[in-house]
Amino acid sequence: MSATVHVRELTADDLDAAWELGRFAFGSDPQRPAPAAGPAPGRTRYGAFDDAGRLVGKAVDLHHDQWWAGRAVPAADVAGVAVAPEARGRGVARALLSALLRGARDRQAAISALYPTVAAPYRACGWEAAGVLRTVDLATAALPRHRPASHLTVRAGTPADLPAVAALYERVTRHRNGMLTRRGELFDAADRDLPGDGVTLVEADGELVGYATWQRGRGYGADSVLTVDEALAVTAEAARELVGVLGSWASVAPTLRLCPLDGDAVSTVLPLESARDHERDLWMHRPVDVARAVSARGWPAHARGVVDFGLTDPLAEWNTGTWRLTVADGAAELARVGGEAELRLDVRGFALLYAGAAQARSVAQAGLLHCAGDADPTALDLLGVGGPAQLLDYF
Repeated sequence: MSATVHVRELTADDLDAAWELGRFAFGSDPQRPAPAAGPAPGRTRYGAFDDAGRLVGKAVDLHHDQWWAGRAVPAADVAGVAVAPEARGRGVARALLSALLRGARDRQAAISALYPTVAAPYRACGWEAAGVLRTVDLATAALPRHRPASHLTVRAGTPADLPAVAALYERVTRHRNGMLTRRGELFDAADRDLPGDGVTLVEADGELVGYATWQRGRGYGADSVLTVDEALAVTAEAARELVGVLGSWASVAPTLRLCPLDGDAVSTVLPLESARDHERDLWMHRPVDVARAVSARGWPAHARGVVDFGLTDPLAEWNTGTWRLTVADGAAELARVGGEAELRLDVRGFALLYAGAAQARSVAQAGLLHCAGDADPTALDLLGVGGPAQLLDYF
């Protein structure tokens, strides 16, 4: 095939070819689902075409927002990247991701995350591994038993409870880093039925203080699994109540499967020392627009400082240059400055620091931060204050 590819947004006429390309890439069911009517809300779909007009690659920009220390940061989260086998290794994915980043910047996105099937092509485009979405199995019988608290009400949820569930999710996640806000067109257009097979609610004086969404699965033998899509609580008592309800499934579902959220109320009750990994999904991060990524997020109130650094971003040249980072009073900004800085950062190093996935000395050891003379790399730890990022949503 020709080495030239042309990237543009997909139209309705391209969707059959895009679905077929995805089917080959991801091994999905050959039975094509009914096409959605009209444009897909909350996403931008890109296609790469060869000189003959054949679709040879595709990628989707998901218009998410991510919580970063109490502020919603616009994100361009990437999904559905696929390249035709005959076109692989010819720069198609790079052309797609370059166009996606430009489009995302134009719509004011600041950051981007993705789940790679293989990391190397995304590293070449500036994304870097920042965390793992971990799904674990626990013996249901090993969950701690709990005497029901008389002041708490436990009941099954209904569709009318979904706004309260969404509000509790936000209470748990908004002060963290990286979590999706679950706001916007993508979520407004989502099905409003109950997720999974059921929702268990815990209330105190009529206020929701904990919930679990779950899928019963099949059978009741030794291989039966209760899959908990999400279990969150805002009090220790509600967490113990939820875990007690989940433990009551032991006689018919010997295995409990869930994604723990590090350090939250429910995780502090679970016997995670006996957890076995069921699945691990690496996720990667990068800035779309570094100045916007810094100014849009929240910062710890105690963090203060100023540091100059150079940044290199071959795919998003608007990020390349010399910058001054100023952090104070729970906010920060990046401003361009002249000259060369003693600290020179690769965009992948920026991603690691921003997501709290590594400290500056480790980034330097990885070759993603270069220091001139006696410059101290730890000055750039200022970019990583606020703790590590985590995701609970797979996309």
